[in-house]
Amino acid sequence: MLERWGKILLLVGGVLAVLGVTLWLLSRLGLDRMPGDLVLRGKNVTVYVPLGVMLLVSVVATLILNLFLRRR
Repeated sequence: MLERWGKILLLVGGVLAVLGVTLWLLSRLGLDRMPGDLVLRGKNVTVYVPLGVMLLVSVVATLILNLFLRRR
């Protein structure tokens, strides 16, 4: 039982590490903001609403999940 949980935690950690490096590289390339993202600036506050990023992540996640979880 513990061995199984250990493998699961290692897999999750590896996926998070790859995702983190990918996001870091994309931001270094200037792809951290997309068209459709809202930035509202006030006197003492800035609100960032990533609508474009959320839409892109939703579409990609839907495609990936449909590929892997498709019932045949």
